[in-house]
Amino acid sequence: MRRGGENMKICIIGTGYVGLVTGTCLSDFGLEVTCVDKDSEKIKGLNNGKIPIHEPNLTPLIEKNVKEGRLSFTTNLRQAVEKSEIIFIAVGTPPNNDGSANLKQIEKVIRQIAHHLNGYKVIVNKSTVPIGTAAKIKEIINSFSPSPFDVVSNPEFLREGSAVYDFTHPDKIVIGTTSEKALKIMQEIYRPLYLIDTPFVITNPETAELIKYACNAFLATKITFINEIANLCDKVGVDVHQIAKAMGLDGRISPKFLHPGPGYGGSCFPKDTKALYNIAANRNYDFKILKGVISANKRQRELMVGKIKELMGDLRDKIVGILGLAFKQNTDDIRESASIDIIKILLKEGVKIKCFDPLAMDNTKKILPNLTYCQDEYETANDSDALVITTEWNQFRNLDLSKIKKLLKSPILLDLRNLYEPEKVKKLGIIYEGVGRK
Repeated sequence: MRRGGENMKICIIGTGYVGLVTGTCLSDFGLEVTCVDKDSEKIKGLNNGKIPIHEPNLTPLIEKNVKEGRLSFTTNLRQAVEKSEIIFIAVGTPPNNDGSANLKQIEKVIRQIAHHLNGYKVIVNKSTVPIGTAAKIKEIINSFSPSPFDVVSNPEFLREGSAVYDFTHPDKIVIGTTSEKALKIMQEIYRPLYLIDTPFVITNPETAELIKYACNAFLATKITFINEIANLCDKVGVDVHQIAKAMGLDGRISPKFLHPGPGYGGSCFPKDTKALYNIAANRNYDFKILKGVISANKRQRELMVGKIKELMGDLRDKIVGILGLAFKQNTDDIRESASIDIIKILLKEGVKIKCFDPLAMDNTKKILPNLTYCQDEYETANDSDALVITTEWNQFRNLDLSKIKKLLKSPILLDLRNLYEPEKVKKLGIIYEGVGRK
């Protein structure tokens, strides 16, 4: 893509899920992109073709655009900033102890950018941040540099496991800015998405910042609501799948995010719900629904352990096989994973854990080195007192259950993702329980 006869040059600061996917996809739009990270080992690996995250379809896209000269990786922030017109910030905003977003990484990067401004720049924030961060960015840069610039809030809505598709086929593009010049540049960057009729929401930075939190908090609320309905279904003997199907057929509700389980996890929903609650609390507003969502999601893990106790009795010295460690399928990310939380509770109960996950075992070993890590589902089941499915990997949907039954000490299967039909499993002589399907 060209603008004014010259190739538009972009700098992406941060090469995590958001930064690496954003940079790669923008380079595939025909833009010249330089991805910057302070982690020299990560940059060295990227320059040698080693991708630091697992994301379907990302590796070939990186290889293609590096080969064609549109995508590069460096630790030299100064050089990248000086040669770029548009600078995307995609660094982490981890939670503080009170749940608020920690902006130290963003503030540090902004100060570095300010020292290297050499002409007009558009500074685009992709990180999830509290309301007023764009104004704070302006204030910091103005205190260091007289160079002209504009700030844009452009939140991301990428799902791990489908981030490349989400970037290239988004439901919406949100652009928050008060500058007509910056807006035109952002519209040019995303011009390929106009061709597929992507809706654009043009607003001010503060509204854009809150849109991201509102979306994630609502989705977390929807997940939590169907989990609460599932818990009630267990009490009254009703199948939650029938209820979720009926709810999903209502056009006002839609079927998405109506899948009961052990609770939401990952790098976004837990962090963003807590941050939004903190934003409200700092403005003397008690966000009661969100408080309930956060509390209920934590309790959901404990209720799942309660199911295990109900089926197995005294847990001390029992062996439980866990299938799934990542917070969702198609990723190696274990941040805020329901599976990891459940394992930690079980360990306190004196349980011995055997486990398997197609991608997330290396990450789990870093924090839980004393688990027994298995080669596959069947080794995990062998000599276990029960088998628990905690992540909805497709390969867990078609297990040889007759073989699983023979391998287990006791024929107990707890399916926390409702991958199987209860009656079919029970006919095999397996003690089976899902979520909301008693």
